Amino acid sequence: MLASLLPVQVDPGGVSPQDAVVDSVRWSLTALMEWIQGFTGLTLESQGKIFTSVVAVISVYLLRRILMRVVDRRVEDPKLLYQWSKGSSQVSFIVAFLLVAMIWLEAIQSLGTFLGLLSAGIAIALKDLVASLAGWVFILWRRPFQLGDRVQIGDRAGDVVDIRIFQFTLLEIGNWVAADQSTGRIIHIPNARLLTETLANYTAQFQFIWNEMPVLVTFESNWQKAKEILQRVLEEKVGGAVVDAEKAIKTASRKFMIHFQKLTPKVYTSVEDSGVLLTLRFICHARERRGRSEEIWEAVLDAFALEEDIDFAYPTTRIYHNLLEGKGGARAPLPPGLAGVEPPGEGDRA
Repeated sequence: MLASLLPVQVDPGGVSPQDAVVDSVRWSLTALMEWIQGFTGLTLESQGKIFTSVVAVISVYLLRRILMRVVDRRVEDPKLLYQWSKGSSQVSFIVAFLLVAMIWLEAIQSLGTFLGLLSAGIAIALKDLVASLAGWVFILWRRPFQLGDRVQIGDRAGDVVDIRIFQFTLLEIGNWVAADQSTGRIIHIPNARLLTETLANYTAQFQFIWNEMPVLVTFESNWQKAKEILQRVLEEKVGGAVVDAEKAIKTASRKFMIHFQKLTPKVYTSVEDSGVLLTLRFICHARERRGRSEEIWEAVLDAFALEEDIDFAYPTTRIYHNLLEGKGGARAPLPPGLAGVEPPGEGDRA
């Protein structure tokens, strides 16, 4: 074969210099192999297989080195680099093992068997990357999110800023920052997590969310008036979002069974240990939660400041004297020694 690759220049004697070189090399290799056979007892066929096996292993190793150099130049994420390094190392071992096995074992000379074993080896060695690739196909097929959507997967949330074959990237929100505001961090999440974890999308199809704000007033406050003030503030600040939300629901209902009986803002009443709890519930755009809350709180603070009979409740320590503060028909009975003493009336109270 080597002789066929060299240009032939026939000399006057009938033997070209190239043929002479090839014959010399062939004779040298034959002599070396015969010497090895005589020294070690290995047949010429066995020596050929050993030589081919060494060449195959070296070739696989060099191909992996070339691949990792390309990956090092294109990938900056340390975790992804580690996965490539670990995965390529395992795949190289499996490929080298199968090549050597093909050389030495006649039972797996079938190309179909070799390709099957190779595919299985790649799937096992690169299971994380294969799962991420499957996640990428899932993104293209089902469209659980797209660029610009605000999503949460596991304990991570943010705006999608990039989608790649093996990972998608979020501009993080939340964490140590309140009210879904951006932290400024870039988070790379493997696509494989889409197949094993719950994904929440804030903005796909329906771009509105429900928000609640608790306002706690004291028991002595005029809570009915406070509730009326809060309801008026809600209607002024977020009433316009209801119309937009109704339009969005009509659009989203073509794909999802989204239905709300009422979208108008409402104030709910409940009782806590420290006072009467008035909970403001309203609908707003997913990216406007903090801004809307700020507008509402400022309006509430201004409105309550003008009322003498409304006060915010906060953690306090209070001693309650039933005989002095309790209602007449609900006061505790007097001790035996004070049976003839009338409790102080309303005018005696401090």
